[in-house]
Amino acid sequence: MCNRYRVSAKGREIARRYGVEIEETEEFSLPPPEVFPKRPGWVVREDGGARRLEAMAWGFPPPPQGRAPVTNVRNLASPFWRSALARPEARCLVPVTDFCEWGGEAGSKVARWFSVPTQPIFSFAGIWRQTPAGPVYAFLTCEPNALVAPIHPKAMPVILHPEDEARWLQGGMADALALAAPFPSQLMVLAP
Repeated sequence: MCNRYRVSAKGREIARRYGVEIEETEEFSLPPPEVFPKRPGWVVREDGGARRLEAMAWGFPPPPQGRAPVTNVRNLASPFWRSALARPEARCLVPVTDFCEWGGEAGSKVARWFSVPTQPIFSFAGIWRQTPAGPVYAFLTCEPNALVAPIHPKAMPVILHPEDEARWLQGGMADALALAAPFPSQLMVLAP
């Protein structure tokens, strides 16, 4: 499952893309352009009717029996995730320029990068929460589309169409669950 993605756009580009109002003199402490679990990544969330751009750590704290942070949300029926999905204020957009899935056989895996050419910055459907260590996020996954499935047959990130981003951030539970679907493969490309 996707545990590596990139955001090669700068903070101001991302703010413009998502309609985040920033001061002209505002400086951004930039997360690295390549994001891995436990490291900071950009997140767009709504707060009091306005969008905010923030850096958060990627991965919810693991459950008591787990060791690694939970970076991908797949079991939407789980009470843990349903409680977050039911609250629009816990949803966020995760800006992405391309994401990686690993292809090949064990021992000779190759990073394969996917992007959406008509959207230089696109969004994963994410959720976030505050923890004692600071804010964290994860994003939803779903069945893979025809482009991703040959590389990673189990899942792919939930990519939102731009016109569905506000619905993800503000809609009810039924809206949120309806958006957890594979992005059309014909709108994506796999880097050679």
